[in-house]
Amino acid sequence: MATKRIAVVPGDGIGVDVTAEAVKVLQACCDVTGNKLELLNYDWGAEKYLRTGISVPPDGYDLLRSHDAIFMGAFGDPRVPDMRHAADILLGTRFNLDLYVNHRPILLLDARLCPLKNVNPDDIKIVIFRENTEGAYVNIGGNFKKNTPDEIAIQEDVNTRKGVQRITEYAFEFAVRQGRKKVCMSDKANVLTYGHDLWQRVFKEVREKYTQVESTHMYIDALAMQLVLHPKNFEVIVTNNMFGDIITDLGAALQGGLGMAASANINPNGTCMFEPVHGSAPKFAGKDIANPMGAILTAQLMMEHLGFQDEANFILKAVRMAISENQVTRDIGGPLGTRATGDFISTTIRQLGK
Repeated sequence: MATKRIAVVPGDGIGVDVTAEAVKVLQACCDVTGNKLELLNYDWGAEKYLRTGISVPPDGYDLLRSHDAIFMGAFGDPRVPDMRHAADILLGTRFNLDLYVNHRPILLLDARLCPLKNVNPDDIKIVIFRENTEGAYVNIGGNFKKNTPDEIAIQEDVNTRKGVQRITEYAFEFAVRQGRKKVCMSDKANVLTYGHDLWQRVFKEVREKYTQVESTHMYIDALAMQLVLHPKNFEVIVTNNMFGDIITDLGAALQGGLGMAASANINPNGTCMFEPVHGSAPKFAGKDIANPMGAILTAQLMMEHLGFQDEANFILKAVRMAISENQVTRDIGGPLGTRATGDFISTTIRQLGK
């Protein structure tokens, strides 16, 4: 297998800490399998932005596009109140590389991590697909008479037929590819009667091509409730940008918290970006307490995407072993710090490789 070039952008806060552990795990995998990764580090983030005023270099998005994949940490720093650098790096990459699929698996690896009572881990194996380049996140809007009693704030929610159709088709194609039998689309068309009527109409058209898959619809508030009450009823969910952002955090809680949550940002025809779901948590940075599992499982997603299936299998098995042996960080009940958790998983991969 040819060497794959990975752009690594650790970001801010605990992003730096957990990315280091994910890189450590990737290196352990390659030591075992003999496959090659060229990991190229980019120091984009708050520190560089505060020092130079530059969040992304003029050729930055083209530079990222030249790699086989992008691995990003978390972004956000209180010294940059408007988080301009984070928007430029994360949202800018999503928009400029047209990463229209946000893929977030909700996988419960051990029942003790779930806040629900009497749950079977096999009941929580959900993949949520969030439209990633439209909705309220395109930042169209403005303020009139700002900071006065008569202020008006307008934020536009953008939904295009092309955008809705391609994310819906991707969700169905994934279900067929993975042998999953259910796809649920969620919107709020009973209130957002223009934009989400488009979602309703496109969903009805697309599902006619995938009659082997059971397709259902739920309004987002009903879906949130049912994810808590009956998570085993869901296999694949597709929704818009904002609703996907919200319910994937709910899903993360079902699998043990944001520290366990991975995500991929995909353009099927281009370079894709992988990032853990959690934020930068600046107050915990450098204290060796952040959970690196989300970053490590994000690396596992990246390996799958690149065709490194052996590496992906090693990572998932080693993470399961770390949880079962309680060699994890304190937020999920273990005694270890960030680095020791990464060390345990890396060592386990090398042992599995023997």
